[in-house]
Amino acid sequence: MNSDLQQYRMYIGGEWVEAADGATFETIDPYAQKPWAVLPRAGKLDAARAVDAASRAFNGGAWPKLKASARGLLLHRLADLIARDAERLARIEVRDNGKLINEMRAQVAYLPEYFRYFAGLADKIEGAVLPIDKADTFNYTCHEPLGVCVAITAWNSPLLLAVNKLAPGLAAGNTFVLKPSEFTSASALELAKLFEEAGFPPGVLNVVTGYGGEVGAPLVEDRRVAKIGFTGSETGGQKIYEAAARDFKHVTLELGGKSANIVFADANLDNAVKGAISGIFAATGQTCVAGSRVLVHESIYDEFVERLVAFARTARMGDPQETTTQVGPVTTPPQYEKILKYIEIAKSEGARCVLGGSPAQRPECGAGQFVEPTIFADVRNGMRIAQEEVFGPVLSCIRFRDDDEAVEIANDSLYGLAAGVWTSDLRRALELPKRLKVGIVWVNMYRAVSYMSPFGGYKRSGLGRENGIDAIREYLQTKSVWISTAQETPDPFVIR
Repeated sequence: MNSDLQQYRMYIGGEWVEAADGATFETIDPYAQKPWAVLPRAGKLDAARAVDAASRAFNGGAWPKLKASARGLLLHRLADLIARDAERLARIEVRDNGKLINEMRAQVAYLPEYFRYFAGLADKIEGAVLPIDKADTFNYTCHEPLGVCVAITAWNSPLLLAVNKLAPGLAAGNTFVLKPSEFTSASALELAKLFEEAGFPPGVLNVVTGYGGEVGAPLVEDRRVAKIGFTGSETGGQKIYEAAARDFKHVTLELGGKSANIVFADANLDNAVKGAISGIFAATGQTCVAGSRVLVHESIYDEFVERLVAFARTARMGDPQETTTQVGPVTTPPQYEKILKYIEIAKSEGARCVLGGSPAQRPECGAGQFVEPTIFADVRNGMRIAQEEVFGPVLSCIRFRDDDEAVEIANDSLYGLAAGVWTSDLRRALELPKRLKVGIVWVNMYRAVSYMSPFGGYKRSGLGRENGIDAIREYLQTKSVWISTAQETPDPFVIR
């Protein structure tokens, strides 16, 4: 073990522990291409140990005895600690996944609001008295937590993706085992330190680190787990859904997308160009809502593509820790190879590369895995580059004739996460979102999220919703209670 690297331990049952067999793995700085920390490589025994701790915390001890308002106070306390340490957490995120410091500062600084929002909902989980149609009967409903939940998160926005699950789930009264991506686990362990400082009872949050097949799969398969919240690839989501179905576990799956940014002839083109750039080159295109298809009306297509290319050429690549950098490295080696493979596929299919199309060899990119911002013109929607998720800085430009064709092309996808609409026509701005088969529609804007607004997709983009009131409902189950006030029980052989 390299003693010069940051050493981490897992957090299970309120204790900081090594993997049961002592195994470890290194996490790599995507820009420097060097290991910077060592983490426990958890396995099946560690998964069981974490579920044990979460089960004990849910079924006994201090956590289930807390009033809902007291849970809210703990979440408020945690929010204050995250706000205090926001800069440190942002720097760790950048070092672990290569995203821009400007973006991660804003993202981490926003996370306390998620906990404050759901803290406010914790004591507002209300049932109802039903005006039941049975004589001499009192009926009411209440909402109860599911139990032990497992949160499995992707590497592109580690803390945000974890908080999307933890904040509503904890407000509802559940306990958690968090398994972050093996590429970006450090920030989850730093978050666990703040849970401990905030005073959460042992076992309410447990964090295990390692690989999906070694620790993630045992967590999903454990029969004591009631719910899986997953953000990641479509393939990973499918495996989790199949495994969860064996025990009828609840699931929330936030998966991939092939989102369309639709630009009409009456749009403000300067704003639409910025929206297209934001949709695909921000976060190096490594985001599930990436606007990887830009659909442009044929009357402005050539002008728009020309403007788009000119703007994209100005993007500054380099060290993500520098505030002047606009495009950072690709986070993982497999993802880097995948992006380059899709660029070659697009070229072989006949798409015209008008920008980029290769690895970035600029001096400012250092040893990092960078891909030049890439734009393909003359793309047909049936091409693989327009149908399959690349998850990188690669944009497909597609022409359309009218509103109907734009909607047809946008909906012609296995995915249905998001879409953008750029227009100055109020009627179109109101009507087009109704026709798009996606979970999120932005009009004259792109890539905005809030803890107040539900996030999730249609079709193969996933199941369930994160954020907003919808999110807390994903972590609750409804109980119906019947009380008879009758003096005498009627015929026991007839249903009442």
